[in-house]
Amino acid sequence: MGNVSEKVEAASVPQIKDQSAAEPPKKLKPCCACPETKKVRDQCIIERGEEYCGDLIEAHKKCMRDLGFNI
Repeated sequence: MGNVSEKVEAASVPQIKDQSAAEPPKKLKPCCACPETKKVRDQCIIERGEEYCGDLIEAHKKCMRDLGFNI
């Protein structure tokens, strides 16, 4: 019969799993991507109208493309 204290110590040590290898990375949803450019773009469209916010719209599209979205 083995030493009881060794069994207790081994049982109390938590097993650490590498979660990055076990779980696939979560995909970023388009609604959550580029919140900085999205907020500014939306505010401009609300206040001034879409025709006056082309540069902000394009900046948001670029941000989305840079993250891999097909915009």
